[in-house]
Amino acid sequence: MKSHIKVVDASFAYNGSGNVFENITFSIEKGEVLCILGPNGTGKTTLIKCLNRLLKLNTGNIFLKDKDIYSFNSKDLARQIGYIPQAHNPVFPFKVLDVVLMGRAPHLTSLSSPSEKDLVIAKKSLEKLNIDHMADKPYTELSGGEKQLVFFARVLTQKPDILLLDEPTSHLDFGNQMRTLNIIDKMANEGFTVIMSSHFPDHAFISADKVAIMKDCDLIDYGTPDEVITEQNLEKAYDIQVNIMDLEEGRKICIPLG
Repeated sequence: MKSHIKVVDASFAYNGSGNVFENITFSIEKGEVLCILGPNGTGKTTLIKCLNRLLKLNTGNIFLKDKDIYSFNSKDLARQIGYIPQAHNPVFPFKVLDVVLMGRAPHLTSLSSPSEKDLVIAKKSLEKLNIDHMADKPYTELSGGEKQLVFFARVLTQKPDILLLDEPTSHLDFGNQMRTLNIIDKMANEGFTVIMSSHFPDHAFISADKVAIMKDCDLIDYGTPDEVITEQNLEKAYDIQVNIMDLEEGRKICIPLG
């Protein structure tokens, strides 16, 4: 089976400073969810920006369906990859529906406007996230969690093959965190490939097929959640003691110790 995304010996540094990460290698198949864990400042966001070509690797390669990511033009890449950053800083008070409809841009020509079909896709994305009641609200008046959900609807409207999610649950309340993880599961089941960063190892047990833990410019470990999310690896990554417990429902949880 061909890898949907393959990263080989990837390294990145900002303007001659020390490497943010180096010699990163992993692959992920179509329909899999990869969760990247690690402490603040370890390079998770930078790696995701490199996967989206917002930043260019200093060395190494990224392949999308066995094709070098730097060989795609911008519009073709946008049709393949959807991206949700950590923070959104809106200036103009677009309505929520208009923000979501912007996800159709990679499928339009420079002179065309969204069609009725595009509008239907946008509305269905809002319904999928149970935020269709916000369609006419100004985006600038939403809470941080609501903005995150709107951006998720926008990327669903884009209909890419790959979703890059930079801490997609970080601004959400407990209920919306679980709803977002459920949506990620559904997207993966529909054949989408998802790469997300997170500060919550528990979320990897819930949604991920693969886990990578970043620390000190490199990957501590890479593999399935059960293989990678261990007390030893979490202590090494976060410098705290952690207990991993099995719930009766068949799921594991991580308990940080004081």
